[in-house]
Amino acid sequence: MARRLVLPLLALGLLAATAAYLLPGLGQKWQFVLSLRATRLGGMLVVGAAIAVATVLFQTVSRNRILTPQIMGFDALFILLQTALVASLGPVGFAGLPDLAKFLAELALLVGASLLLFGTLLGRGTEDVARMILTGVILGILFRSASGFLARVLDPNEFAVVQSQVVASFSRVNASLLPWAAGLTGLAILAALRMARQLDVLALGRAPAVSLGLRHDLVLSLALILTAVLVAVATAMVGPMAFLGLIVVALARPLAGTDRHAPLIAVSILVSCLLLVLGQTLFERVLARQSPLPAVIEFAGGLVFFFLLLKGRVR
Repeated sequence: MARRLVLPLLALGLLAATAAYLLPGLGQKWQFVLSLRATRLGGMLVVGAAIAVATVLFQTVSRNRILTPQIMGFDALFILLQTALVASLGPVGFAGLPDLAKFLAELALLVGASLLLFGTLLGRGTEDVARMILTGVILGILFRSASGFLARVLDPNEFAVVQSQVVASFSRVNASLLPWAAGLTGLAILAALRMARQLDVLALGRAPAVSLGLRHDLVLSLALILTAVLVAVATAMVGPMAFLGLIVVALARPLAGTDRHAPLIAVSILVSCLLLVLGQTLFERVLARQSPLPAVIEFAGGLVFFFLLLKGRVR
């Protein structure tokens, strides 16, 4: 009975947190303030849902509970892309890029590159976790080294533009891009939910899944494609957030009380959105801060990573 109340209670908590974020202190220019807050809230909900589902899918594919897609070098690639654009176009040219065209181009590049990053899973199976981590770390170092080299040739104004783009922040959520991001995220989540039973079988491993009649390679490929799309959308919207998914799924598993993907995905989405909305409400309304939430999440995520690693909760 208690497990059945988890989803309704999380949903009610999210509604209460949403009201606490949107309504207090609107003032005389309430329409403008409410519009601004609604845009940020939409960004938090989209990013929270996307990262939560992407992490669940990736942990299923890798059969490892301490991995997230972002630690495989994805955030470093995003930083390299932003640095290269500013270095080649300059601050004025970078600012003049059409928002939708830039978003779609970033999305296409990040999805394509992420499929290459995760492609080793398809060729040699998912058992060699150490090789996967090492591959991601090496590629991340490569991308960061290239970004550092480009940053050294930038003037201070260009470097400031790069820093504003590569640090995750919900204050730069673009209202015109929000419907595109929400649509892509919604379609990917619906696809993941339709695959939930197949993902349950996929989590058993290749040999048991094949023996049960699952088209293992096809399901694994589809899960990776959905992971790539979701992570790319979230990163292109607000910047890299490496450890949010790790925190969310670590909290969602005991709350869901099962490893079945349908309830786990639903609980993970609600936990992720609730965490972001409550955290942003605390920093903006109580502490009067605008940007430290992603930094706090990354710090807490690092602690969760080491806790799970030391506890031995890998699979």
